Amino acid sequence: MSFFVHNTMTRTKEEFIPIDGKTVRMYTCGPTVYNYAHIGNFRAYVFEDLLRRYIKFCGYNVIQVQNLTDVDDKTILGSINAGTSLKEFTSKYIKAFHEDLKLLNIEPAEYYPAATDYIPQMIEMIKKLIDLDYAYESGDGSVYYRINKFDRYGNLAKLDRDGMRSGVRIDSDEYEKDNIGDFALWKGYSENDGDVFWNSPWGKGRPGWHIECSAMSTTILGESFDLHCGGVDNICPHHENEIAQSEAISGKQYSKYWMHCNYLVVDGKKMSKSLGNFYTLSQLLEMGYSGREIRYELITTHYRQSLNFTLNSLNSNKASLNRLDEFYYKLLDLSSDSKSNEDLPKWAHDLKIKFTDEMNDDMNISGALSAIFEIVNQGNKFLTNNEINTEQANAILLLWTSFDSVLGFLIPTDESIPEKIYELANSRLLARKNKNWDASDDYRDEIYSLGWSIKDSSDGYELRKL
Repeated sequence: MSFFVHNTMTRTKEEFIPIDGKTVRMYTCGPTVYNYAHIGNFRAYVFEDLLRRYIKFCGYNVIQVQNLTDVDDKTILGSINAGTSLKEFTSKYIKAFHEDLKLLNIEPAEYYPAATDYIPQMIEMIKKLIDLDYAYESGDGSVYYRINKFDRYGNLAKLDRDGMRSGVRIDSDEYEKDNIGDFALWKGYSENDGDVFWNSPWGKGRPGWHIECSAMSTTILGESFDLHCGGVDNICPHHENEIAQSEAISGKQYSKYWMHCNYLVVDGKKMSKSLGNFYTLSQLLEMGYSGREIRYELITTHYRQSLNFTLNSLNSNKASLNRLDEFYYKLLDLSSDSKSNEDLPKWAHDLKIKFTDEMNDDMNISGALSAIFEIVNQGNKFLTNNEINTEQANAILLLWTSFDSVLGFLIPTDESIPEKIYELANSRLLARKNKNWDASDDYRDEIYSLGWSIKDSSDGYELRKL
């Protein structure tokens, strides 16, 4: 069956057909690296990871670009306040971002371009826009885009063109929808920028936020590519401005499909430090939650619906994941190392079809997960009755692995085992090597009391969640 996605540009579900039919080129908006990313940011990154994984599941190759905004109003102010260079300031948060991606089992993109590495390309694009009369210089060394010149401006966000005010210059990187005006492509140097500036035909200065993504995306992916993603907050003005800049130069469709995930709220309220409901990934890990549990929480609400993130729901995720793990370990105990020559049982095959049917419908995650848990329910019944043989167990495990390649949380990983459990397991291993059997038993009992079992193996030990 065909894969259908909701295209923000048309507000309809469309069959997803890559431009070249084989390789999907996708651009996803990455972090502005002035602080640690929060769970609202990761809602978008996990959605994009699920999309990327499912596209690969459908048999396509993927080339993904996820940008790093390392120069804008926020990063400059942050570096000045910290008393460090821009590069030193942003590198700390770039490193933390990549560590967080790994903890959430987000597949790495093929490219992570930093805006500061593409300044020459940005300057060239701005020069072309001036030559085409889509942009103009101001008296302070800045360059602005003429929004009324681009007749498709506002199509993505469905803006009222009559209400847009060309000639009203918007210098801020981010602004409200009702403040639409000519936006900055290049910002002339200000004393507030400190030592952050580059030389240009218009004097020293720095790029505006929006031209950064246009330059990075088209340089790496070409003038037209398949898919552009981000949060709904990126639609206007950021993505609207990207389209205007890029298509004015190329005369081609910038992105064939646009997909956006909805907001994340915490306990029904907008996330805010003042409300005490602002969470970074490291804060949640310190509270005892695993990256796997957080990933599960961020995935289980359809990407176009608002996600209400609560600690209660995170806690309930533990029980759901335990059910999945118990089933997986039962199959693993029954399986063998030999490849299965037996087809899936009919009930499992039917649920495989249900999973793909639901995912093909704009990634209907609730329907896909219902298929997963029905596999668990049905499988446990047959396992209890000894009606699944080794070959069938192998076949179901292969199916489970293929589903995990999409969801990224079905198979427990070392990262989901708490550090405390590892410490106890290693202490027990040392006690056994020293033939201190009483201590070994004590460590085993403590591991068990914390909800884990430990089994000796040729490699040392094997841990499983009870």
